[in-house]
Amino acid sequence: MKIESEKVVTLQYSLSVINDDNTETHVEKTSEENPLVFLAGIGMMIPMFEQNIMGKAANDPFDFVLAPEDAYGLHHADNVAELPMNIFLDAEGKFDSEKFKVGTFVPMMDNQGNQHHGRVNKVGLESIEMDFNHPMAGKKLHFTGSISSVREATPDELSHGHVHGPGGHHH
Repeated sequence: MKIESEKVVTLQYSLSVINDDNTETHVEKTSEENPLVFLAGIGMMIPMFEQNIMGKAANDPFDFVLAPEDAYGLHHADNVAELPMNIFLDAEGKFDSEKFKVGTFVPMMDNQGNQHHGRVNKVGLESIEMDFNHPMAGKKLHFTGSISSVREATPDELSHGHVHGPGGHHH
């Protein structure tokens, strides 16, 4: 069976970021014991990731590179904000410097109640610089791996929009 929309795909992959000097930095890797399992073609994955594996079957290898605009997008300077220190004070009016170290991701909410995760770029005396771009924004991604299996999705999986059972969601 080949990968197409609404099929359950199980695969292993290794992900590296291609640096400006064309070296690669390893980011993550799945395994047979802990594979990636997803319902194809319903928007769960990066669209170009899916496009690169569509039509493949069990035991087929893959090796492709995604440009930033085909992965998590470009890094946008307008997604970096200088926020006043006072919004980060606790109930006693104190700033917890352990929570806000450079590189830390902080869950935040905007005025409309939308959840965002910002990365602390810089901590100043009066403000904190937060980056709300996706951590992989602006990065060229190199995926290698192989397809373990492809199967029909169950009616429940299709109606719920995710895979059930081993490797998937458990109710």
